[in-house]
Amino acid sequence: AQSGGPTPVINASLAGVIAEALNHEDEIVDILGGLNGIQGILHEQLIDLASETQQTLRNLEHTPGAALGTCRYKVKKAEDFDRILQVFEAHNIRYFHYIGGNDSQDTAAKIDALAKERGYELRVIGVPKTIDNDLPLTDHCPGYGSVAKHIALTVREMSLDNAAMGQNDFVSILEVMGRNAGWLAASSVLAQRREKSDDNGKNASKNTHYGCTAPHIVLLPEVPFNADNFVQRVQEVLKHNAHCFVVVSEGVQDEAGNYLGADTSSTDAFGHAVLGGAGEYLRTLVEGRFDGVKARASKLGISQRAASHNSSKTDVEEAKLCGREAVKAAIKGESGKMVILHRSTKEQYAVETSLAPLTD
Repeated sequence: AQSGGPTPVINASLAGVIAEALNHEDEIVDILGGLNGIQGILHEQLIDLASETQQTLRNLEHTPGAALGTCRYKVKKAEDFDRILQVFEAHNIRYFHYIGGNDSQDTAAKIDALAKERGYELRVIGVPKTIDNDLPLTDHCPGYGSVAKHIALTVREMSLDNAAMGQNDFVSILEVMGRNAGWLAASSVLAQRREKSDDNGKNASKNTHYGCTAPHIVLLPEVPFNADNFVQRVQEVLKHNAHCFVVVSEGVQDEAGNYLGADTSSTDAFGHAVLGGAGEYLRTLVEGRFDGVKARASKLGISQRAASHNSSKTDVEEAKLCGREAVKAAIKGESGKMVILHRSTKEQYAVETSLAPLTD
């Protein structure tokens, strides 16, 4: 089953699970998918995945969204967990792979614990997924690399667009996802590309553009926001540039711990604050503090997690690898664990996989 917000590569993990399961006909008779995450299991909405062709699986690797459907349902009640095991027993399900982030892996851990308590033979292996890159123990999470690439490309393209307009004293603000982790906002610096002019830029006017210097300011949740410091930084950038490009994470908080521009009265099923509004907050702040400076706030929004056209090839392969390794681990008898990635010691970039307890 798949859970939480989709990523550009969540379906690649699903393809990996299916492809590997098809290689073990002696151990695996049926391959079932739960529709709309854990809710599909609760409602016994299961579909047969064993008949999928290799071409379908290849297409699935690059398909946006979540092919099985997903949900943000928090399993709280004991009767819900009882129902999950009841459905598993009814269909003789002995391997369970949950593709998701922190909350999904927590649910998987509880299902694993209950199965052991009840004496039901079930092997639970989680498959990591989150664009926020905030799962512990793993070097990085499938989904992050593709969105990092998308953000960096977007910042570069928007910066070039700003430069082309020839506007002076303009502040462009881009709000990105990430919740309380700054990995996505930080990835925007990959947009920077400095090119030298014939005179090394010494005689370049304020409006001349060489390469891409954006973003000029990146605001992370890990660093408390101070309005006066931010205004000073913008002022300094505009002294040397025609425009200032700011990337802000949706989870940035001020020094009192308040999310910038967010409606903290609203929460999701897991009790998380509904974030969004940091960009507009900064736009209002800039236009209120500066005379003659225009500001525009943009939000990448859902395009970040849906942009499979910008997916990273490495990310796709690693997501698929995690799906395959989850199946292999379950067949070997492992349970209550999640597949994690760590970098090999090879000089050229490569990853290896291992397992970490879901309870960690």
